[in-house]
Amino acid sequence: MPSATIHASAVLVGTRAVLIRGPSGSGKSRLALELIWAAHGGSLPFARLVGDDRVHVEAAHGRLLVRPAAALAGLIEVRGVGIRKLPYEPSAVVGLVVDLAADAERLPRPDRQQTELEGVALARLAVAAGEPALPAMLALLTS
Repeated sequence: MPSATIHASAVLVGTRAVLIRGPSGSGKSRLALELIWAAHGGSLPFARLVGDDRVHVEAAHGRLLVRPAAALAGLIEVRGVGIRKLPYEPSAVVGLVVDLAADAERLPRPDRQQTELEGVALARLAVAAGEPALPAMLALLTS
């Protein structure tokens, strides 16, 4: 089955990728950078860009794989600065989907903490518009 291209960013954090979705301007690139900076600062053991803005996703053996769009591999937009080049992973297995500017609940029901992409069930974190995503991400990824 060919891979689907989606408007999202992805960061490998530890052994699994975080797939960051949301409307244009919702902070996908910013959260990707924050995760990478959190690893540099010691809050996370490891984080590296997989892709920014557009990524390919594909189900394989019950897992969801993500890889950067070829034209954007290793590039990330830094709002107000421009496009920057970063080290990147050519592919990763997705472990968490973050939906920015989402209809988020303070205490979400278990069924709202899951999503399905390409037939693969994945953990999901919904972040309301205007809310910082990094604190919730760190709580999930370090617990």
